[in-house]
Amino acid sequence: MTVLVTGGAGYIGSHMVLALLDAGRKAIVLDDLSTGFRDLVPEGVPLVLGDIGDEALVRTTIREHGVTAIVHFAGSIVVPDSVKDPLGYYFNNTVKSRSLIAAAVAGGVETFIFSSTAAVYGEPEENPIGETAPTAPISPYGASKLMTEWMLRDAAAAHGLRYAALRYFNVAGADPKRRSGQSFPRATHLIKLAAQAALGERPYLEIFGEDYPTPDGTCVRDYVHVSDLAAAHLLALQHLEVGGDNLIANCGYGRGYSVKEVIAAVKRVSGIDFPVLHAPRRPGDPAMLVAGVDRIGLVLGFTPVLDHLDTIVADALAWEEKLRRRKSEGAAQLAPVEGDRIAAAPAE
Repeated sequence: MTVLVTGGAGYIGSHMVLALLDAGRKAIVLDDLSTGFRDLVPEGVPLVLGDIGDEALVRTTIREHGVTAIVHFAGSIVVPDSVKDPLGYYFNNTVKSRSLIAAAVAGGVETFIFSSTAAVYGEPEENPIGETAPTAPISPYGASKLMTEWMLRDAAAAHGLRYAALRYFNVAGADPKRRSGQSFPRATHLIKLAAQAALGERPYLEIFGEDYPTPDGTCVRDYVHVSDLAAAHLLALQHLEVGGDNLIANCGYGRGYSVKEVIAAVKRVSGIDFPVLHAPRRPGDPAMLVAGVDRIGLVLGFTPVLDHLDTIVADALAWEEKLRRRKSEGAAQLAPVEGDRIAAAPAE
C-alpha cells in the first residue's frame, strides 16, 4: 500500500512524506522540482521527476509502484500572483488536477487527499469559519482550489473514489527534528520572511495594509504548524482507508494572530529587532481568516501538539538558521534542480 505524494519535495509535501515514514508507511514522491528540492526527499523514498498533468506518467507510476492513495500538494500558491496570472493558476491548479484525478480513477487508486485552502471562503461573514460557510473565493487561487474540490466530489459520486479535501489556513514552522522546512528562497510566507529579517537575510519586512477592520488594522490569520498539518493529512488518510465518509474539513487552531502580533513574536523569540516598513494592501487578501475546527476534531480526532505561536516561530527560525549555516559554510544551498525541470508545476 504505497502513498503517492505530489509536490513531496516541497514545503508541506515533504512534511507529509516524513509523517508517512514515521508511521511506517511506504511513500513515493512525484515532483518536477520547479520549487521543490531533492534534499527534502528522504533517503530511500523514490522520486519521480515529472508533471502531475502528465496522465501517462501518473498512470505508469501508479501501476509500477502499487499506489493505492494519493496525497496531492502540487500547485501554485501565491494569492497576489493568481490575480496577476489567473489563467496560469487555473491551468496549474485546476486543469492539471483534473488530469491527476483522471489518472487516479483509471489506475484504480482508492483514496485521494487534496490540499485545499481557506481561500475558498473569500471574505467570510463570520469568524471562526465553519465548513458550511458559503464558498465565495475572491482570488483565482481560491477559485482554482474550489473547482478541484468540485471535481473530486463528482468523481467520488461517479467512480467511487474516496476523498478528503483539507482546507487549511496559514501554514508555518518547520519539522521539530530539523529534517525539513520552508526552503524556497522566494517564498511569501509571513513567518519565514520575518525570520529572514531577524537573521539579517533581508533588510526589512513589509506590512501590506494597516487599515483592515481588525483590532490593530492588520490582517488576522490562523497559523497552523506544518507538522500538525501533516498529522491531520495522515489522520484523513487513515479515516478513509477504514471506510470513513468523504470529508471536507478545515485545518487550523481556531484562533488568529494579526500581522503585527506575528512580527512581535518573531522579535520576541529571536531577541532581534528588525526594520518594518509599511506598504499598501495586496489584492486578494481578506481581513480575517480563522478556522472553525469542530469537524476535524470530531471526525478525525485531530488534536494539535504544536499549537503555540512561539513554537511555530522558534521552529521556523531554527530552520532559517540551518539554511544560513549551510550558506556560510560554503555548502551547496538547497535549490531547485533546473536540469530536472519537466514542466511548470510548482511543488507545494
